[in-house]
Amino acid sequence: MAQRAYYVPDANGVERLPTRMSMFHAAPPVMRAPHWHAQVEVNYIVRGWVHYRMSGHEVRFNEGDLVLFWGGLPHQMDDAADDVVYAGGHLPLVHFFRLRLPQDVQSKLMQGATLITQATDASDTLNFARWNDYARSGDPMKAGMAVDELLLRIERVRFDPYTLLPGPADVVSAVEGLDHHSSPIVVRICDFIADNFREDIDSCDIASAADIHPKYAMNVFKKSTGMTLNDYVNLMRLSYAQALLMQEEANVLQVAMDSGFGSLSAFNKSFRKIAGMSPTDFRRDVRGRPSAPVTVQSGSTVQMN
Repeated sequence: MAQRAYYVPDANGVERLPTRMSMFHAAPPVMRAPHWHAQVEVNYIVRGWVHYRMSGHEVRFNEGDLVLFWGGLPHQMDDAADDVVYAGGHLPLVHFFRLRLPQDVQSKLMQGATLITQATDASDTLNFARWNDYARSGDPMKAGMAVDELLLRIERVRFDPYTLLPGPADVVSAVEGLDHHSSPIVVRICDFIADNFREDIDSCDIASAADIHPKYAMNVFKKSTGMTLNDYVNLMRLSYAQALLMQEEANVLQVAMDSGFGSLSAFNKSFRKIAGMSPTDFRRDVRGRPSAPVTVQSGSTVQMN
């Protein structure tokens, strides 16, 4: 068997682009360590199988499975078939909360559940390949169509049997108090944070941009995502910082400042909370196995404003 290649966060990869839609169709390298990114991930297993360690559970996805999970919780593809091919995309929350999915599904995914459906067919294999080709084409109309069609495909999940695999214990919590007005508010909040997460912003700034009261903003966002506004701002910053740390000459203090953290101590504290280690240790661990080849997952990023 060929030597296994490993994935590490790239300076220009999905981790650094939390506000963008991206698509991929590739033979994925396995991961040395968990990573995270501020998008919902869509996986369609074209061939073979993959095994993930998620936050709160482990799961194997097989050929024909269509899967959604929240990438903001650390996750790791730690094994895969030798001939595996998977396709899919990374959906920023501004797109995810525009999807016409059952509200409890959106909330539970954000809190760590994994949605899986076997209600797929040969058309999915053809479509995911075409969407990836369109996204790579350089033609803005084709790229836009690829995104629109992918989002519609995800929405169709609600009409077929699917399973929500539980994540952390609080994923089963109820979502009382949410109504059809909540998602547009979350979209406005996410739009503002996406544009400003590297700046010094607080809940009042975010609520003002969404034209709502700060307490209401915090309440709606917490019920919809399981996160506080501060948690989400920090997640955007940490996703961005994770990629910056992979640059050869990255200075941890400079990464902290460039990512929007006001101090090195705040950066270290937030990074340890999600990664379980310091930024310096993280960089050493994911880059420090020279005996194994390192690769960056093939993919395509589509700018969606």
